[in-house]
Amino acid sequence: MSSEPLSLGTALASFDALWSPRVVTRVNDYDVRVAKVHGEHVWHAHDDTDEFFLVLDGELRIALREAAGERTVVLARGAVFTVPRGTEHKPSAPSGAAILLFEPTGTSSVGDRHDGIPDHVDATTGHALGT
Repeated sequence: MSSEPLSLGTALASFDALWSPRVVTRVNDYDVRVAKVHGEHVWHAHDDTDEFFLVLDGELRIALREAAGERTVVLARGAVFTVPRGTEHKPSAPSGAAILLFEPTGTSSVGDRHDGIPDHVDATTGHALGT
């Protein structure tokens, strides 16, 4: 991690891969990741951690499977949402989006439990910028 300020726009411009988050910095034991997204991710859950989303550009939808049933939250640019630990969820961005995620270092992008992983989704714990 750099000890210099970093523009999120510059970070996002440094890669093209979709659903493949890049670690822009760390805060204690947490990664701050940015990702470009388009289309659908995969149904998954993180058993031991919440997952924080901030939409930097575009619109993100997150389908949730909760005790009361399924619902979808729609996040416009600038909106934040936290998926509680253990909640099955499936992010999607029909028109594309740029997002920032905040989660413990080492957390898999496809969670601890997931459906089959399609080719366009990168199962990763986050890549360094420039990779």
